[in-house]
Amino acid sequence: SETVWRQSNKYKVPRIAFVNKMDRVGANFFRVVEHIKTRLGSNPVPLQIPIGQEAAFKGLVDLVEMKAIVYDDDASMGSEYRVEEIPADLLAQAKECREKMIEVASENDDALMEKYLEGKEITNEEIIRGIRSGTIGGKIVPVICGTAFKNKGVQPLLDSVLTYLPSPVDLPPVEGTNPDKEGEVVVRKASDDEPLAALAFKIMADPFIGVLTFVRVYAGVMKAGSYVYNPVRDVKERVGRLVKMHSNKREDVTEIAAGDIGAVVGLKKTLTGDTLCDEDKLIMLEMMTFPEPVISVAIEPKTKADQEKLGSGLGKLAQEDPTFKVHVDAETSQTIIAGMGELHLEVLVERLRREFGVEANVSKPQVAYRETIKKTVKAEGKFVRQSGGRGQYGHCLIEIGPNETGKGFEFIDAVKGGTIPREFIPAVEKGIKEAMNTGVLAGYPAVDIKVTLYDGSYHDVDSSEMAFKVAGSMAFKSGCRSASPILLEPVMDVEVVMPDDYMGDVIGDLNSRRCRINEMNQVEGGRMVQANVPLSGMFGYSTDLRSMTQGRATYSMEFCRYEEVPKAIAEEIMAKHAGKQDKDL
Repeated sequence: SETVWRQSNKYKVPRIAFVNKMDRVGANFFRVVEHIKTRLGSNPVPLQIPIGQEAAFKGLVDLVEMKAIVYDDDASMGSEYRVEEIPADLLAQAKECREKMIEVASENDDALMEKYLEGKEITNEEIIRGIRSGTIGGKIVPVICGTAFKNKGVQPLLDSVLTYLPSPVDLPPVEGTNPDKEGEVVVRKASDDEPLAALAFKIMADPFIGVLTFVRVYAGVMKAGSYVYNPVRDVKERVGRLVKMHSNKREDVTEIAAGDIGAVVGLKKTLTGDTLCDEDKLIMLEMMTFPEPVISVAIEPKTKADQEKLGSGLGKLAQEDPTFKVHVDAETSQTIIAGMGELHLEVLVERLRREFGVEANVSKPQVAYRETIKKTVKAEGKFVRQSGGRGQYGHCLIEIGPNETGKGFEFIDAVKGGTIPREFIPAVEKGIKEAMNTGVLAGYPAVDIKVTLYDGSYHDVDSSEMAFKVAGSMAFKSGCRSASPILLEPVMDVEVVMPDDYMGDVIGDLNSRRCRINEMNQVEGGRMVQANVPLSGMFGYSTDLRSMTQGRATYSMEFCRYEEVPKAIAEEIMAKHAGKQDKDL
């Protein structure tokens, strides 16, 4: 709850709290309300109070209508209920809670506040209006109760969602950009009459009907059989079928209107985060940003028979999840899967087993190190090979130096006077890019490097694209070795929230993982520590943190940047790489 609450606060999402399992041993509605105030730092307002609790839980009192909803124990799963007068022993408590509710509701509506202060009668409609206004503004959190397993209190919960939470019309119009005119803001209101604007937010591979693309329509109407335009991929797609998803059931519909969520069958090129719109009224909604994977493991099927199923299953999972990547290592021929953390990959391997029937073995996680250089140097690459017939000749001179952090690879063509013919220059760049994939220290990709090709020579007969590609690769490798190459490791932004009692233990443990603490803040219910920790020190952290804090601390981790690896650790990594190469030879 604490983790989800923090996310809701961050994105300013209005919410209703449903106190579930009121029929279980230890259930205490008012204690939970108090915890919402003290631990989550919110302003909870009960709209219901329970009639009994634990085994004696019978129903609830609706404080707006001042009626009791009593569930019939004989009915199957509590789906039948009676609306009665409030039991005499709860009447005083119900009146007191209603008075507090009216006071809070009136704080969010000036006309209501005036009426309340004058002691006038306030109608139920006015109470609802005040609570709705406070909920949408994020000032209050309505609290209701029930037991979902026995279907008690679920219908009032759904009614509360409709009554108090915002509809698409209550929210500001969605903003996007015009892909044809950079920087031009395009606004779409939540109306069926507007041009179409929809966001594909999830891809799901269904074994029966193929790929389902979940979409949220912000404006306009999407119709089955129509064509939509995807400005991100620059493709026109046909909407085959439209379905509304009800848990594991599908309902075919002819259209999805503004504000609705549905799934499209038949889209071939659309991926998670893409916009769908009218071809003549372009809009590109805010793109989702997916961080690069930080942990990779080798995966192989337990039996040869599963080899084909493994490839197909991994392909479908990668299509659904943009933060999950699959590739085959050219050197080891192993299938490598990469994701956002240990748990992420564990879940995907479990899904492989459950959904695709593939039993797989997974090796130890590998950290995605990178390499770069610190000095600017000049280097030469000359590839000459004479054989009986036509030979090979490629010769290039390059200047190689560090690029700005995060800029990646930059290639500058500064050849003058035709010393290298135009058609061979892309081959030099290609050779350099291929050499960057395996670096020079420990076989990791090189990043943030600027290469300037300034001179070279060629042979009228023997020069070829292949020769210049090899020459470019040789020049890059020799240049890197003399340009102070270093290893970089991924450093994570880690945020740990814990009760005060565990502060010392948690910080001591983080220090043992080479952390750098940036901030320590007091938050509701405890402390929050924000630190930068190398990914290599975070393996197994979730288990250690749980055991250290009796499961009461939570942490979140996301990629921050790459930093230089300390010398001792870099030497260890390079020694391992050298040992692996010797073994391969």
